[in-house]
Amino acid sequence: MAGRFAPRPTRTTVRGGHVPVPPAPAGIPRQAAGPGRGRTWVPDGPLDLGLVLGPLRRGPGDPTFHAAPDGAVWRASRTPAGPGTLRVSAHGGEVRGQAWGPGAEWLLERLPQLLGADDDPAAFAPRHRVVAMARHRRPGLRLTRTGLVLESLIPSVLEQKVTTVEAYRAWRLLVRKFGEPAPGPAPGRMYVMPEPRTWALIPSWEWHRAGVDNKRASTILRAVRVAARLEEAVGMEPALAQARLEVVPGVGPWTSAETVQRSHGAADAVTVGDLHLPGIIGWALAGNRDADDAVMLELLEPYAGQRHRAARLILLSGRVPPRRAPRMPVGDIGRL
Repeated sequence: MAGRFAPRPTRTTVRGGHVPVPPAPAGIPRQAAGPGRGRTWVPDGPLDLGLVLGPLRRGPGDPTFHAAPDGAVWRASRTPAGPGTLRVSAHGGEVRGQAWGPGAEWLLERLPQLLGADDDPAAFAPRHRVVAMARHRRPGLRLTRTGLVLESLIPSVLEQKVTTVEAYRAWRLLVRKFGEPAPGPAPGRMYVMPEPRTWALIPSWEWHRAGVDNKRASTILRAVRVAARLEEAVGMEPALAQARLEVVPGVGPWTSAETVQRSHGAADAVTVGDLHLPGIIGWALAGNRDADDAVMLELLEPYAGQRHRAARLILLSGRVPPRRAPRMPVGDIGRL
């Protein structure tokens, strides 16, 4: 009976950072992933890989992210030590990480932080029934901390004021064309995103072919020119890190919040300026589908210090107001 009422993936829950990751099949040996460095870590509570790492996937075709049928999650990252591929799998009460490439040691050293070791779910106290129910159904939710700024900033810029379909397509095309194949036995066509200099050298017509307008492309170009200074923000408090990111013209509160939520595991970074989020939160907490940012922040005030976690739980609850208008049309300026 419990399976009948298990939460099912919807457009809203996917936006909340849920990636369906099948459990490791019982009685079947682990997938042979080839020789690589490894590490085992035991979390101090429930851990759901699909919930923790889900926000790092930029669409179902993301070339830097892969959820395998054997229950493992693969990520390709550009670390300070170089490109690296990480495979994470959970078996029983322990998590096993394997890594390849120059960035392997860096990825394994920060594996606990990536899986939410620095997060404190116990500090969160639900104030609304919908939030309490979502938390009860998602006990394995922890906030990831990648320790990498650009890998979250660039796709967030691509998502500015366009549909997710357009943004995901642009990320997929640019990474596959200008990135490099992920090291190690990565499944499928996995790639590591380009290094800052490569981003800076992408010709204007390639941005256009990927469907990226000049405003977003220019913002990315300005960001990669000061990549080292932006990566230093990892050592700052989230609010100070957001302030540093917003020094770059074209990076506003929406983009900086979306970045530090992933790079810092910022539990209180609220995404303001979003087209849909205020209405979803207003509907779930107060039945107000026309809520704006001010109303959203007022509704989230009881969760001060944990507002991002509260917003994610609301998204994961699947509570969304009925649609009143057609979906935003998907554009493709690359065909112009």
